[in-house]
Amino acid sequence: MTAAADRPVLSIEGLDVTFAIDSGDVHAVKDLTLEVHRGEVLAIVGESGSGKSVTAKSVLGLLPDTAVTRGAVVLQGRDVLTASKSQLRGLRGADVSMVFQEPSTALNPVFTIGWQIAEGLKAHNPKLSKKDIRARVVTALEDVGIPNAAERYDYYPHQFSGGQKQRIVIAMALALGADVIVADEPTTALDVTVQAEILDLLRHLRDERGTAIVLITHNMGVVADLADRVAVMYRGDLVETASVKDLFANPQDEYTQALLAAVPRLGADSRAAAQAPAEAPTSAEATADSAAGPATTRPRTPGAGEGQAAAASAAGSAEAEALVVADGLEIVYPGGIGKPDFTAVSGVDFTVRRGEVFGLVGESGSGKTTIGRAIAGLTTATGGSLSVLGHQMVGMREKAFKPLRKRIGFVFQDPAASFNPQMTIGQCIAEPFAVHRPSMSEAERRAEVRQLLDAVQLPGEYADRYPHELSGGQRQRASLARGIALDPELLIADEPTSALDVSVQAKVLELFRELQARLGFASVFISHDLAVVDMLSDRIGVLYHGELLENGPGEQVLNRPEHDYTRRLIASLPVPDPVAQAERRAEAARLRAAL
Repeated sequence: MTAAADRPVLSIEGLDVTFAIDSGDVHAVKDLTLEVHRGEVLAIVGESGSGKSVTAKSVLGLLPDTAVTRGAVVLQGRDVLTASKSQLRGLRGADVSMVFQEPSTALNPVFTIGWQIAEGLKAHNPKLSKKDIRARVVTALEDVGIPNAAERYDYYPHQFSGGQKQRIVIAMALALGADVIVADEPTTALDVTVQAEILDLLRHLRDERGTAIVLITHNMGVVADLADRVAVMYRGDLVETASVKDLFANPQDEYTQALLAAVPRLGADSRAAAQAPAEAPTSAEATADSAAGPATTRPRTPGAGEGQAAAASAAGSAEAEALVVADGLEIVYPGGIGKPDFTAVSGVDFTVRRGEVFGLVGESGSGKTTIGRAIAGLTTATGGSLSVLGHQMVGMREKAFKPLRKRIGFVFQDPAASFNPQMTIGQCIAEPFAVHRPSMSEAERRAEVRQLLDAVQLPGEYADRYPHELSGGQRQRASLARGIALDPELLIADEPTSALDVSVQAKVLELFRELQARLGFASVFISHDLAVVDMLSDRIGVLYHGELLENGPGEQVLNRPEHDYTRRLIASLPVPDPVAQAERRAEAARLRAAL
């Protein structure tokens, strides 16, 4: 850890933030006092609604006009809360920069990445020549590890991978030489190997440039890997502050203890969700949740065939019916005019039996989502063989496969995007009935939706809410309810918890496990998080560049991996233990060099 200067570069003194909404005032941050020194990483952790992102926006003066603030946020001797708009423009970029959570929305798709980084340089340095600006941008891109930076200056955001776009957003923060970088969930939904590279980059900035970093995250493994100090927030309150070593070794507050207990760990059959803190409501939900009452837990009545599925699972997957069989599966996307075809999946073999969970892991671009979509008939299988529920998907005819679709459920990664924002949650969940059970009456649909909400532990009243009125964890539960609406024999779950807070993730995973055990559906569970896959899966397949490198029982794949890539995935997974994490980081670097 770099020695910090005596005077903090950022000092938050008694910060208090309140928002006025129709249902009453929401006290988002309560009398918060923190400081950050040069060359230090301060992690602010907590669930959605804890106030950590509001705190981050306060540092850059990005709070909306509806926010009522008290206290002070002192940056390089100037109070951000009382600064004028012109003063704020001078501070942003030069003194403090922000790395946003989702680079795809932070980058403008119609401008090149070079132009977007240069825009800030021009605003703060109007006398710089175009040549000097371009040189500075190229240097910033090289510093964050973008290959062929001079050439790719003129590329557009869609021409970069997710990890590269995150690096570009960091380059924007670097270009003006900001003393403080606020990184808001900079690794959320990134593959563990890409995440490790981003963390290495932030660590380099801290150690080599003395940059102070305020890291907003819900990933306790990332905290253990990068942070020097940790501040834990819960519903606007600062409940604990400690060095990273002390916090993980001896957490003092019950909330911190529960947060750490909820972190999934490799090899741990942990039911941490039962110990996890309650899901914090979003600001808009704070009043409505209390009126809605507690979620009921009455079990849903199993549909036809569910008892047989559960029995088959209990009897052992080796004897159960094979629902999905891939044999030399190939999936090739046509390249279009003047471009070569792209082989996304090549020579893949696996079987998914009735009642078992098959975990499919790998980095972005490995082909795991492509395989999931091919099983559901959403992507065309072009070679080899793929049998789904006895139907051959290579050369699939839509008319022949359509009757089988009702036997397959799908849980998408981002329910906010997969739900129609103009429809209520109840209408979204009832969509499969409209397609596959058109004879159902409106009353029957509403009754079924209520049962489904019951099954995923959401109050029946939520059927009349719109997607934006639910938190991320609640939307994911509603997405799961839609996935099981038709009592599927097979459920495809594509990264269903990647962007959730750790305690909310634990609850959703526990719910998934309970439903799978009770209803007996088979599942292809797609994820880049090995700890999550380990928690749920009977067997695990590891994909790399479209090829299946490993396929076997979870204990075998994770404890006795045969391929260096699998070992690298395991070593790249952050663990909530600063000492163990340092050792894993060194091993991951060695394996990365070997590959």
